[in-house]
Amino acid sequence: MEPPFPPFDPDEIEESDDPQHKRLRDIPFRMLAPNLITLMAIVSGLTSIRLAVEDRFELAIIAILFAAILDGLDGRVARLLKSSTRFGAEMDSLADFVNFGVAPAVVLYIWALDELRSAGWIAALIFAICGCLRLARFNVMLDNPNRPKWQNNFFTGVPAPAGAIIGLLPIYLGFLGLEVSKVSAIFIAVYIIFIGLLMVSNLPTFSGKNIGRRVSRNLVLPVMITIVLAVALLFSFPWVTLSFVSIAYLAALPFGYRAWNKQIAADKSS
Repeated sequence: MEPPFPPFDPDEIEESDDPQHKRLRDIPFRMLAPNLITLMAIVSGLTSIRLAVEDRFELAIIAILFAAILDGLDGRVARLLKSSTRFGAEMDSLADFVNFGVAPAVVLYIWALDELRSAGWIAALIFAICGCLRLARFNVMLDNPNRPKWQNNFFTGVPAPAGAIIGLLPIYLGFLGLEVSKVSAIFIAVYIIFIGLLMVSNLPTFSGKNIGRRVSRNLVLPVMITIVLAVALLFSFPWVTLSFVSIAYLAALPFGYRAWNKQIAADKSS
């Protein structure tokens, strides 16, 4: 009796002696672990939409943040376990579109943009579509073998997880007292369109890929204290902390652009 699901190998297919049939080697669990984390992130992102429909916006934001944490973990787990696959990379991109393109757009629309009716929905659509285009461009740029190594320290445009987190800034401010009205909804619509355009822009932004790989011995204790303090602030004053982080990220964008131009100038002079 054949199993209900066809066998699957995320990397390669080994042919048996019979050319009419394919045989797949057994897959170690370490190959599945990153994909399971990605699926959990998709579940979290989709659940945020349900929570927003039920007017539980605080939990909706937490679900998107949890999806962002899982998004940062799946790639690191894949590299740690040496289980990176093309299948996992493609699924990760689809997860990012759902979690950081669709989910924030829908949550923002339900929270405030529905005050503008069709105009608010168009703003939400622009944000989600910009997230999709940004991810598609990111996948294409990964296949560029001629890219200088130092460019791995930069993203082109604001990455999707960061775009989702800073795009939700109006909701953080709402929890701090910002009233939702037709006038404020107009500013929110303009703001999320601006964030969407940042995602598809050519603005260089720091990638942070090298953060956490190695820490100087002299900085171990300060780094640990800083992380504990950040987590404590996030749990104690979540909306103030997220608002501050979002504004700080936006304020830091010119520094990434400046660092990029310095590196370009150094390459030209060498």
